[in-house]
Amino acid sequence: MPNPKRRHSKARTRSRRAHDFLKSKSLSTCPQCHEAKEPHRVCPKCGYYKGREVIAVKDVL
Repeated sequence: MPNPKRRHSKARTRSRRAHDFLKSKSLSTCPQCHEAKEPHRVCPKCGYYKGREVIAVKDVL
């Protein structure tokens, strides 16, 4: 098994790790209640998906 002959510099190591970070979630707006939600998911506020009610959401005040 080959081993590295020289040590990698800090700049080379850090530039390789430049893409190892968490990305923020993409959000879209619900067409029913206009709240922010994840795309292709049921809206947690109103319970609608693709124009029909999928889950019943209780109104808590």
